[in-house]
Amino acid sequence: MRPPARSTDHDGGRGRARRRRTWRTFLYHGSILVLGFVILYPAAWMVLSSFRPSNQIVGNVNLIPDNTTLDNFVTAFSGIGGVSFWTFFMNSMILAVGAVVGIALSSTVSAYAFARIEFPGRNLWFALMIGTLLLPFHVVIIPQYIMFNSLNMVDTFWPLLLGKFLAAEAFFVFLMVQFMRNLPRELDESARIDGAGHARIYWSIMLPLMRPVMVTASIFAFIWSWNDFFGPLIYLKSPDNYTMPLALRQYVDQTTVSDYGGQMAMAVLALLPVLIFFIIFQRYIVDGVATSGLKG
Repeated sequence: MRPPARSTDHDGGRGRARRRRTWRTFLYHGSILVLGFVILYPAAWMVLSSFRPSNQIVGNVNLIPDNTTLDNFVTAFSGIGGVSFWTFFMNSMILAVGAVVGIALSSTVSAYAFARIEFPGRNLWFALMIGTLLLPFHVVIIPQYIMFNSLNMVDTFWPLLLGKFLAAEAFFVFLMVQFMRNLPRELDESARIDGAGHARIYWSIMLPLMRPVMVTASIFAFIWSWNDFFGPLIYLKSPDNYTMPLALRQYVDQTTVSDYGGQMAMAVLALLPVLIFFIIFQRYIVDGVATSGLKG
């Protein structure tokens, strides 16, 4: 009679363990769903509010609109302040694409110099570059504005793009340096034996191998430039040069009636390019960070 009793106890223990795993799985997924709802609720409310009449947006916490309308998108596409929506869109696109091109060119060249070329003071200059990451942007606002104003570049795109082409973004240089340091040195040595110089090694060997980290840097550069509000607010004065974030501000008027419906529609339209860009290239973010390793 003993052996069957032991078998029953063993089966009961496995059943309790299975029930505990089931409850843990249920609680884990339930917590993830609740957290995801809390995080995504503001975005969902913004999207659905873009279909509400403007006078039903403020003070309305309901997710599903009672009345739906497309008038907000008609207002957004018609522009504001005499400037069309497509002008704002193209200005943001020029800055975002320019930032991607500038960072892809300048950061890779600087990273190659720091990672593959031996020159006096290399470690010191690299440490100084990394130190700029600790420098708050607000500290250099006034000196930069004075410099660009003296060069008559205020109210142009140059203050927002020039730094991208001069490898002033230390984060991207650091990311590419860390990636390049993991590439075998034998590639350089074999190319030098064949008579290749630094320019040929950089263009023919390093750039093709750096494609994952370049795509990752391009994604971040595009999103950060597209969403940038503070930089365009400082340097762009003419409405014809305004970007999408600045256009959003035009719908809020503290002295008269604000068009919250148009603002919600413009916010949705401003979010779509970034969302599409991220969905298409999201797998490259994981690949780029994984292959770069971010090792010291």
